[in-house]
Amino acid sequence: MDFLQLTGKRLLVFGLANKKSVATAIAGTLTEAGAEVIHVVRTDERRQAAAKLFPGARVFVCDVEREENILRLRDEVAALTKVDSRPLNGLVHSLAFANYSEGWQPFHRIKGEDFLQAMNISCFSLISIAGAFAELLAKDASVVTISISTTRMAAENYGYMAPVKAALDASLVFLAKSFAAFSEVRFNAVAPGLLKTSASAGIPGYVDSYLFAEKVIPRQRAVTVAEVANTATFLLSPRSSGITGQTLVIDAGMSFNYFDREIIEAVNR
Repeated sequence: MDFLQLTGKRLLVFGLANKKSVATAIAGTLTEAGAEVIHVVRTDERRQAAAKLFPGARVFVCDVEREENILRLRDEVAALTKVDSRPLNGLVHSLAFANYSEGWQPFHRIKGEDFLQAMNISCFSLISIAGAFAELLAKDASVVTISISTTRMAAENYGYMAPVKAALDASLVFLAKSFAAFSEVRFNAVAPGLLKTSASAGIPGYVDSYLFAEKVIPRQRAVTVAEVANTATFLLSPRSSGITGQTLVIDAGMSFNYFDREIIEAVNR
């Protein structure tokens, strides 16, 4: 039984970097569900990685920092969809970037240039991609982006990405409203807690935060990229047709367990 109704659907996935990427996990789950996945990566090197992970899949290269690249990609994908008259049934935006050009700085010392670059790549790119691909999306397509479990937790080692993700979360409702004028395209976000990815490995102090998260989570085990991929796949499927403009938190209960007895006792010893 094809419960998710994704067999034969065509989806565009932005953000594969390596085998540990969230985009990779989502693409894998979509493929298992019978969907056709088209990958969009940032560099030729990542194109090669995608080809090894998903033999036979179409892979395009696009650096979303420049809007003309997105428009070029749109034209390339449009040529593909014109051949068989099949639209895009979904789109995954798993893109984030922060350039700490002067090293790790207190939040009030952030360079405007770095902040705006992060906002452009991590947030505005979703708006730009949605606008560029509007005519290629099926009337009832689903768009999913990757956020974080909370943008109100001032984790120092996460730098300025939480405010950027907060803007990403807010953009969902405005995109959903804009597209409602001519379609039923849905926009949602999956917001995981701390994950083991190559990107997270480069964040100073992340391992300590990850281990702490495992203590706070009731099941004593962190969220996995597979769990994030499962949720994203559901949101990309027709089965989630009533959900739009939402940010679904995937933190295995961490957000309600900060006052766990064992943690309190450990701190007060």
